[in-house]
Amino acid sequence: MRAYLLVAFLLLVIFGAISAYLYRQSSGLAATDFSRPPATVAAAIAQRETWPSTLEAVGTIKAARGVRLSTEESGEITGITVKSGDRVAAGDLLLTLNDQVEQASRERQIANLELAKLLFERDRQLIKQKSIPQTQFDRSKADLDSAIAQLAETEARLENMRVRAPFSGTVGIIHARVGDYIEPGDTITTLQDLSELEVDFTVPARHFPQLHRGLDISVRVAAFPQRTFRATLQAVDAQVDAGTRNLLLRASLRDSEGLLPGMFASLTIDLGRPQEVVTVPETAIAYSLHGNTVYLVHEKEGQLSVEPRVVTTGGSRQGRTAVTGGLEPGTRVVTAGQNKLFRGAPIVIDENGMP
Repeated sequence: MRAYLLVAFLLLVIFGAISAYLYRQSSGLAATDFSRPPATVAAAIAQRETWPSTLEAVGTIKAARGVRLSTEESGEITGITVKSGDRVAAGDLLLTLNDQVEQASRERQIANLELAKLLFERDRQLIKQKSIPQTQFDRSKADLDSAIAQLAETEARLENMRVRAPFSGTVGIIHARVGDYIEPGDTITTLQDLSELEVDFTVPARHFPQLHRGLDISVRVAAFPQRTFRATLQAVDAQVDAGTRNLLLRASLRDSEGLLPGMFASLTIDLGRPQEVVTVPETAIAYSLHGNTVYLVHEKEGQLSVEPRVVTTGGSRQGRTAVTGGLEPGTRVVTAGQNKLFRGAPIVIDENGMP
């Protein structure tokens, strides 16, 4: 009997100790704060700024005077007087075709012209003396005029056997050699006047009311990433492309040193109408399928929390983005650490801006 009492006593002590231990553990957990600690973020104030009203576009640089050179006659090339990349003046001879037949015809027609002149002069003296009929004199004059016209025609054909520079410029790569037989329309080379370059580009037709000659344009090309070229809008096309609903425009470059026709260009058109915008740092905008969102910072009883808000954004420049709807100037927004946030999340602002 005594053994049973001893066992019962031991069991009571053991279970009592366990109960006391579990009670102390549960009391400790009840006193523990399981709330999420504040997230550390960076923040900035939305500012009101005056931005120039601009329009972005892409285009292609062209020479104001640039042509693809060919011939008006077919034949064998007998002479090329320039090299690829040469500078030439207007009227310089570039290429000659075989013109032996035309040269022989010219010599014959020069002789015919001399004879026609002699006969005409003789008949003019005789008609004064009334020694020949008027019809003979008229025939002599017609023969002279015909000889002059035939010689002019031959000399025109001879000139067509030569290719001359229509204006001063730089010769491109020559695609022909002496001895080649070419046909009219075959490309020989190009001629570009690099002293005056233009940019052709398109913009959506809805911007037409804002466009006019004289607008200032900034031009950038990949070849000079740190340089901005200046241009002026020269012309707006008189019709909209029915296929793309875009409007063609042309600008003339004011400084074009180092640029070449055919280069791709990015353009920023200053529409000359400054506008007031609310801006925030670019990092303050969280982009998602649900919309562009910023986290507003609220303070209540000394505690900071955040509220997400969908906003409408505009363009970006110099590290700041324009917010065109949904945000008032002076509002504090989170600029770093948004991935840790949710509606009502407590925060602590790192005044150093976070790395």
